Amino acid sequence: MNFPILSSLILLPTIGGLFILFSRSSSNYNGAKYISLFISLANFFLSLYLWYVFDSNSSEFQFVEERIWLKGFINYKVGIDGISILFIILTTFITTLCIISVNSTIKYRLKDFLVAILLMETMMIGVFCSLDLVIFYLFFEAGLIPMFLIIGIWGGERRVYSAFKFFLYTLLGSVLMLVAIISIYWIAGTTDVIELYQLGIDAKYQNLLWLAFFSSFAVKTPMWPVHTWLPDAHVEAPTAGSVLLAAILLKMAGYGFIRFSIGLFPIASEYFVPLIFVLSLIAIIYTSFVALVQEDMKKLIAYSSVAHMGFVTMGIFTMTPQGIEGSIFQMISHGIISAALFLCVGVVYERMHTREISKYGGVVSVMPRYAVVFMIFTLGALGLPGTTGFIGEFLILLGTFKVNFIVATIASLGVILGAAYMLWLYRRIVFGEINNAEVKKLVDLDRSEMIILTLLAFLSILFGFYPDPLLSTTSVSVESLIDLFNMNIKIYTANTL
Repeated sequence: MNFPILSSLILLPTIGGLFILFSRSSSNYNGAKYISLFISLANFFLSLYLWYVFDSNSSEFQFVEERIWLKGFINYKVGIDGISILFIILTTFITTLCIISVNSTIKYRLKDFLVAILLMETMMIGVFCSLDLVIFYLFFEAGLIPMFLIIGIWGGERRVYSAFKFFLYTLLGSVLMLVAIISIYWIAGTTDVIELYQLGIDAKYQNLLWLAFFSSFAVKTPMWPVHTWLPDAHVEAPTAGSVLLAAILLKMAGYGFIRFSIGLFPIASEYFVPLIFVLSLIAIIYTSFVALVQEDMKKLIAYSSVAHMGFVTMGIFTMTPQGIEGSIFQMISHGIISAALFLCVGVVYERMHTREISKYGGVVSVMPRYAVVFMIFTLGALGLPGTTGFIGEFLILLGTFKVNFIVATIASLGVILGAAYMLWLYRRIVFGEINNAEVKKLVDLDRSEMIILTLLAFLSILFGFYPDPLLSTTSVSVESLIDLFNMNIKIYTANTL
């Protein structure tokens, strides 16, 4: 393919953002929104076309583009495989929904907000396309800037505190990764991911390098105990910011674990499996109990995200096809369902101006359509069969049972706890008597809200009953990754005997 489709996907949102920033036609509310919506839709359809022409039977990286950047040192190199393409589509899709949803949520400086959203899209797509460690790092860290601004400018009362906490946690976690990337260049003479897969990295360096990458990915996943920035960031962020944070940003670290931790450091990955299992189990069980006692809707869903990502990290490090494919599926599922849940919170918050659960009750009496879609996402979050949440958790637990029966059994308790806190949330908001006069004044979903939430509910159910389009896209690439992992382990074992 001569057309640089990946670079187009990366650059189009930034070009659109710059056009909005400097164009007079975008100075009013509608002009800025329509331009950004057109750009995001164009990128979404371009990503769907990329999926259409993508060869899912090949394990090779496809649509590879390479340009000289720092001559003799670093090249701009991008490409995709069956693992990364789904995250690109999720990014373009969720970004479009975020732009549609700003109708009532952003009251001031709309143009600047839309520019930040589009710049964020560029950085997120760049992360999933990068085939050079330096390019990956630049996109990975540059994404902090627009999210920092989104929280700090358009957030709640404690927005500045939450923005700086988010920025410092994630930036400090990535400093060691930068040192590791420089070390890899010194050791191997390249930062090209494909070349590093072929060359391999000396086993004596892998543990330290793995820990350096882990310091960054663990914060952004987020894993216990470096998860405390997430609830604050979610609570203070505007609805669209929470959606992007939960649906995409957390997935960048999960993707990093698969692409780099396992792909580049297989020996260290096997060595640190017990550590990952312990931290994942704590995240699943502990944060589920914390979610049970939350009185703020956003905080409850934020802690549930930590628990769900605990399943993801556990599945990735089973090193089994079911575990890794289940983790990828779970990340896509969580991207859809968590986005929908935060949008549902945003719907009632814009009407009531409170996220305190005790202020609600009996919402079904005045917002029946809202109650129905909220129920679908609640059931998806707790992993009900027939929703995407079930497929991911089932595959992860299946892969974990093959590796460690005790870990899988303990993790299964997280499914029960997930049902407890999600149903408890739904019960207190939707059912019961109306004890607050403000609830009686609530208006049901408007047209744009109904379109967004219905579309997300449809996808959650569609891929819950028919997961094959997603699983068939990732299966060959996952098998290739596991084969590479097993080959490196065998070579290392043979050399040490």
